Amino acid sequence: MAKAFDNNNFQAEVLNSDIPVLVDFWAPWCGPCRMMGPVIDEMAEEAVHYKVGKINVDENPELARKYSVMSIPTLMVFKNGVPVKTAIGAQPKSAVEALLK
Repeated sequence: MAKAFDNNNFQAEVLNSDIPVLVDFWAPWCGPCRMMGPVIDEMAEEAVHYKVGKINVDENPELARKYSVMSIPTLMVFKNGVPVKTAIGAQPKSAVEALLK
């Protein structure tokens, strides 16, 4: 299960992480986001050299704004506190894995 990131833990879990972090910006009402849910959770279960989490954009609009998230789902890979790769829209698992390479 992917970890829930929010304003309270984003700094510690994502920005200060010493391993890459895959962040899924999503909302419960978003159909493509719900389709991505099982893929994100599966990636979280398999994660060894990276971390996986989700940010509910309805509950954390400041984070969505800060990272210019205009469409959801948006997947971002953070390394050393900086977003280095982004994918917008529902993605197959292979494409999500490619983001982490």
